[in-house]
Amino acid sequence: MFDYFKGIISDKRRSAKGNFITIEASGVGYLLEVVERDFICTNVSETDIQKIYVLLTHREDAMSLYGFLNKETRDIFQILISVSGVGAKMAIALLNEFDACDLISLVIDGDFKELTRAKGVGPKLAQKIILELKDKLIKTELPKVSSQKIPHSQAFDDTQAVLLSLGYEEKEIEDTLAKILPSIDDNANSEDVIRRALTCLSM
Repeated sequence: MFDYFKGIISDKRRSAKGNFITIEASGVGYLLEVVERDFICTNVSETDIQKIYVLLTHREDAMSLYGFLNKETRDIFQILISVSGVGAKMAIALLNEFDACDLISLVIDGDFKELTRAKGVGPKLAQKIILELKDKLIKTELPKVSSQKIPHSQAFDDTQAVLLSLGYEEKEIEDTLAKILPSIDDNANSEDVIRRALTCLSM
């Protein structure tokens, strides 16, 4: 329903339930729960227009809005809450502990022990997150025809699959991979290429 809001941040507050900001857009104030780093990076102002990517979630007893400064963080959050046993609070806890690039790298690397650093994530849940997320992130069917500019390697194929799963368009992915190609070493692994691609897309 919503992709992003553009407006001023009129209020910020911390509570036992989490970190929240109010963004005023077109005369309406929307209360969004945000991750810690985005809470720190947003400023209350009467004049500064900010763009916040949003996700609306539905439960039987409530609807909640979550806000993110970066599209890839929003999309990782959406994929996280699709894992059985991972609700919005758990997804926020994971994204408070790891940024989107680090979280993707841990999943692809299968490092479940590192994931347990997040509040409330035990070893069994961490392994389940890796099992389900890895399938979602790198088993996306790749287009049959890809740009001749992009090399066929496991690292680039994994990166293309991850970006497709995050909702980026094929042309946008090809342009990004072509842009970062000169800076990629021959020995670069999937995590290196994915991190560079996400950094490029967030600029």
